[in-house]
Amino acid sequence: MLVKSLALVASVVGVLATAPAASAAPSAASNDVWPPGNCPQGTFCIWANWDHPAEGPTATPSLVTSTEWSGSVPAFNFYNRTSRNAEISWSYNYLGTEHTGVECVRPGGGNFYVPLVATKVSWQTRTC
Repeated sequence: MLVKSLALVASVVGVLATAPAASAAPSAASNDVWPPGNCPQGTFCIWANWDHPAEGPTATPSLVTSTEWSGSVPAFNFYNRTSRNAEISWSYNYLGTEHTGVECVRPGGGNFYVPLVATKVSWQTRTC
């Protein structure tokens, strides 16, 4: 019985020794909140509403841009499908008080948690 137990332990140790080590570096996809859906490669997209089936957003984006942009579009979530950091300027009105801010966005998806108005998208060289 002792020989069988030692043989089992030896075989488990052998399997663990030959198993590939887990990578410490996360893949780019692991940083994404969701897939890009209908946001084309090389663009920055904003959607007015939450619409996220498993494959990512399917609603028509309120903004799709590959250049710096300014204007006014409803914004709730976004996807930066570029290799650059973007900066989104935003505003919203809460009980008659206008709030504004800027969000630095790395490549990948995210959301604002409250519906806002996006007023500007610019490209940043700084780290978010």
